[in-house]
Amino acid sequence: MKIALYGKHPVNGDDQFLEHLLEVLRQRGCGVWIYKMWMQPRELAGQLNMPIQVFESCEQLKAEGIDFLLSIGGDGTLLDTLPLVHDSGIPVIGINLGRLGFLSAAGREDLYPVMDSIFQGNIHLEPRTLIQLKSDNFTPYPYALNELSILKELPASMISISVWIDGEFLNTYWADGLLIATPTGSTAYSLSCGGPIITPNSRNLLITPVANHNLTVRPVVVPDSSCIEVEVDTKSGRFVLGLDSRVGIMKKKTRMQIRLAPFTLNLGRLPSRTFYSTLRAKLTWGHDIRN
Repeated sequence: MKIALYGKHPVNGDDQFLEHLLEVLRQRGCGVWIYKMWMQPRELAGQLNMPIQVFESCEQLKAEGIDFLLSIGGDGTLLDTLPLVHDSGIPVIGINLGRLGFLSAAGREDLYPVMDSIFQGNIHLEPRTLIQLKSDNFTPYPYALNELSILKELPASMISISVWIDGEFLNTYWADGLLIATPTGSTAYSLSCGGPIITPNSRNLLITPVANHNLTVRPVVVPDSSCIEVEVDTKSGRFVLGLDSRVGIMKKKTRMQIRLAPFTLNLGRLPSRTFYSTLRAKLTWGHDIRN
C-alpha cells in the first residue's frame, strides 16, 4: 500500500506521534511519500533509517498510484490538501492534532484504529462536493471545499454585493461580506454567521451574509445545480476574495460565477464516526444537566 503524508507545522514540539505513525507504516510494509516542505517527518524517517520519497504535486501522487493521503494537523491543514489531490479521487484521511478537527477522521489517540481500518478496508469514504469559481482575475486554485468568501478590504465601511441565481436577480447585500458555502462548509464560517447546518450528502449550496446591515435578510439555501453570479461594489475599489484558505485581492465590478465543481473530495472517516456523532462531540450538543 502507498501512503502519502501531508502536514505544515511541527507536531506540538513532540516527535513521538510521528515516530509511532512512521513505525506503523514501516511494519505494514507501506511505501511512504512525505510532502516536500514538511521537514519534521522527513528528518525522523532519516533517524529511523526508513526509506521514503517526497511529493509536491497532484501529478506526482497520481503517477505513483497513492492509495491514501493522511492529513496530519487541523482542519486548515486538511483544506490545504485539496490542490494536492484535486480530481484524482485519492482519499484524504485527517488525523487531528489541532483544536476542533471537525473534518478529521480521528485524533492522535486514535492512530491505531485509523490505521487498522485503512489496512482492513473499513475506512468509510464520503464524497464531499466542492465549488468552483470562474473569474479571469483570480489566479490561485479556483476550488473550495468549505466556502467562497467575499469580504470588505477596509474595516470602517460596508460593501455592496449583488447576487443572481440562474440569471434571476436575488438581492444586493449591504454587509461586511458574503459566503457561498458547500454542505461541508455549513459547519465552518457560515455557521458562525448564523447559517444553517446542512448534512454532507445534501445537494445544496448556502448563501450567507456576513454582518448584513438589513436585519430581514437571512441565509438562503439553493440547489447545487444553480449558477450563482456575483458582482461587488466598494468605496475602496477593491475587496478580499477567499476560497478556503487561498486569498486574493479583487477589483470592484468584477463579475464572478460560482458553480458546483465537476469532481468531489473523498473524505475518510472511521465507521463509528458519523456526521451526527461528530456534531454532538464537536459542538458539545447534549451537554445539559437535564440529560
